[in-house]
Amino acid sequence: MNDLRQQLKISQDRLNEVNALLTDPDNETISRILEIVEKYGGPREINRKAAEARKLDNLVTRLKQINSPYAADLDWLTEQRDNGTFVSMADYYDRVLGDRDAVAKINQNNAVTLEISALQYFPWLIAEARKSITNMELMPGRYIRVRNMKEQTADNGDILATAAAMQIVGATYVETLDTKGTDGSNVHLGGPECITGYFGGIGQPNEYPYKWVEEYLLYYTNYGVRQVLNINSGTILAAYLLHKLGVDNEFKISVFMGNDNPLAVFWTLMAARLFARDDGTTSLIGFNLSNSADNWTLRQAAQIRQSLGLEKVVRFEHHITETQKSIVRQPYNRRDELIEVARDVANIAAKHEGGDPEIDGSRQHPSDILDYFMPQEEVVSQGLMDALQLNYLDKHDAVNCTAKALVKAGIGVVCAWNLHK
Repeated sequence: MNDLRQQLKISQDRLNEVNALLTDPDNETISRILEIVEKYGGPREINRKAAEARKLDNLVTRLKQINSPYAADLDWLTEQRDNGTFVSMADYYDRVLGDRDAVAKINQNNAVTLEISALQYFPWLIAEARKSITNMELMPGRYIRVRNMKEQTADNGDILATAAAMQIVGATYVETLDTKGTDGSNVHLGGPECITGYFGGIGQPNEYPYKWVEEYLLYYTNYGVRQVLNINSGTILAAYLLHKLGVDNEFKISVFMGNDNPLAVFWTLMAARLFARDDGTTSLIGFNLSNSADNWTLRQAAQIRQSLGLEKVVRFEHHITETQKSIVRQPYNRRDELIEVARDVANIAAKHEGGDPEIDGSRQHPSDILDYFMPQEEVVSQGLMDALQLNYLDKHDAVNCTAKALVKAGIGVVCAWNLHK
């Protein structure tokens, strides 16, 4: 077997061929990305603009300039944070375990990030915060958004308010760019329902990876949006290249990419490592495996991730619950499996895309992945906003069920770190 294993080595000659292609001035595939980066002023200027746009004071000032009602919500959220209104971790452990000193017994090395999806509208975050205060619950430490980007920029500065709120509460968040081949450019795509049934990366045909780079840099430099969802092998490579060039971009790989086995994980992480900077960082910071992935797959993936020096860099984002409709067979609840695997696999996020099945399934309007693609105008015209917010709060409840289960099992959680001291 050792003889066979030696046959797998990649020769330096092959690596030299790849490097030659990457640096070839006649390689238009790469040159077009370089042209876009230079158009925006180069990596240093791009990062400077993004850092300026991301400053909390600047975000709030822009909201006030457009008389956004969300500015007052942010003031309220800041006040609650500063007054210590949200439950502290010490009080939370005491409530869950009945032991004031329980924090010393919790495994924080494998703490699981509490993740919720999708935060489509900023007011939902305020409703979630009020619910958390009333019930002494935890706010997630990671939020995913799948709302149309142009729509949220026009909605009272929703994109600005969310960016500011994430800094106030202490959480990471991910946006989903509009350049994803769902605008008629992909001849295979009849509608969103086609996406939800066939995983393997959403098509972004022809020139779309370059449009994706353009759109990313637009929102990065104007709104400070750093982390975005990535759903196509071409845009994943583009994101690796941006980071290698010096742009401080970050992305997470969507469940729609269909990484459902260790070899798929190996392929993805190998590319991340090859294009990592000298300090070991890569633009890949979140990796959502397929809903089909089991604990064996996660453990194998974790070994590969560790061997490539990416354990602290790349978070595995594992679906614990899913929407009731249009994506998985229900009931779907991976909480027990999470408790088992989190004992020995570090840097996992517990993603909640739906409420617990018995609750979510009983709603008059159960959660539906296709709702993510519904324009706000249609949501309002159909009178669905309250129902969709209830779906979101059901996901919040599922997050807290997972948090309790983890803590009872002696495993730490990563929640909104500015709120739960």
